[in-house]
Amino acid sequence: MYSSFGLYWNGNWQTASGKSIPVISPVTEEVLGEAPGASAADTVQSIESAVSGTERWRKVGAWERSRLLKKAAEMMREKTNEMARWLTMELGKPLDQSAGEIGMAIEQFEWYAEETKRINGQIMESRQPNAKVMIQHEPVGVVAALTSWNFPVVLAARKIAPAIAAGCSVILRPAEEAPGSAMSLIQCLHKVGFPSGVINLINGYPDNVSPVLMSDQRVRKISLTGSTRVGKLLLKASAETLKRTSMELGGHAPVIVYEDADTETVAEQAAIVKFKHCGQVCASPSRYFIHENSVDAFSEKFIETTKKFKLGDGMNKGVDIGPLATEKRREEVERMVSDTLESGARLRLGGKRPEEFERGYFYEPTVFDRVPDHAPVMNEEPFGPLVPITTFQNFDEVIERANNVEYGLTSYIFTRSQRLAHETADALEAGMVAVNTFSLASAETPYGGVKQSGFGREGGSQGIHDYLNIKYINMVMEE
Repeated sequence: MYSSFGLYWNGNWQTASGKSIPVISPVTEEVLGEAPGASAADTVQSIESAVSGTERWRKVGAWERSRLLKKAAEMMREKTNEMARWLTMELGKPLDQSAGEIGMAIEQFEWYAEETKRINGQIMESRQPNAKVMIQHEPVGVVAALTSWNFPVVLAARKIAPAIAAGCSVILRPAEEAPGSAMSLIQCLHKVGFPSGVINLINGYPDNVSPVLMSDQRVRKISLTGSTRVGKLLLKASAETLKRTSMELGGHAPVIVYEDADTETVAEQAAIVKFKHCGQVCASPSRYFIHENSVDAFSEKFIETTKKFKLGDGMNKGVDIGPLATEKRREEVERMVSDTLESGARLRLGGKRPEEFERGYFYEPTVFDRVPDHAPVMNEEPFGPLVPITTFQNFDEVIERANNVEYGLTSYIFTRSQRLAHETADALEAGMVAVNTFSLASAETPYGGVKQSGFGREGGSQGIHDYLNIKYINMVMEE
């Protein structure tokens, strides 16, 4: 299955010299194939390729970079169905959701194809006569892009597109659970014809890759999408060589539904959004604070909507929810369900493996209510199909409880009051806030969090600046 790919550097697919990695189907629990695994020596080769790629690429003008980025988007659009099948085979999610992810990745390349033309500098008046103060932006250099398994194509695109738009070269290290999805993206970029060394891929076990990337001074920036635990480890390692870092880490988003909201409509939308990719989304709405006068109507509509969803293999038509991606993830979900029940929460729906599946990492959509704030599901990122519903009485109470976690990625507010919407959005500790919608991620907007959800932004005009250094020049012109 992975024989047409490999590792990628110097503009070509390369044979890996490390131990191969079995990739497991979350639907059948069988081995899909053996993905190539890098050795430490392979990782060094990718770095050397990226160093030479940066030297070539930073000399290429913005309009040419733009042309190639647009061509990449066109190539991905042509290959959408093929790439979507990779995603569904490796992760199990429905094909339409996989195709949607490819669409989001395409938009990253389209957006940054334009942003590369808008890396604007500044000329200021100097205090000295016959002088100019100039401020310009230059590419950081070699970027190591480390992505998680839940959205292996769009997460890679969020890093690759702005990095090469800025004039950097990239070494992509995808998660070993879904390497083929990332390799299908690299294959599209290979066909575009970027200069040798600009695009690189190193797939392998973390012990063979991460220490080499982190210790090499030629790697000037790390961009990670992953867990808070891994983010902290990489931050410590980056200190030795003072690398620039961007961290898009975990989330545990509150959903605040005020009494004046259209409760049933919100509940229906919330159920649809929550169970996409079986809840394995860092920005997923995951803590439900419903006004005490609206909670019954919300819970009943949410459960009614959820019962209509069909579980199954994402390759099959009509499937709404696929399996969890790994056995480890299912075990974590089961632990959290058990701990949440022990905390005194009431189980309203699900809470077990579906009986109709003998194989696969399937788990029923699970809804709790009367959930106390100390329950694990209210404090740990669930990253699965778990929904805790609790109530609140007033503004001050719900803001304090919503902010009382270490995460600060996304928050969701529902109210008809503009005053209440503004006050709540201002009070919430989050990098992104959605009001009367669950829509947040787009190529043109900055994606990222605060607190232990990380720092740096991906997307929007802000995203490209994470890959640029500022150079200040004070020039006195002698006659």
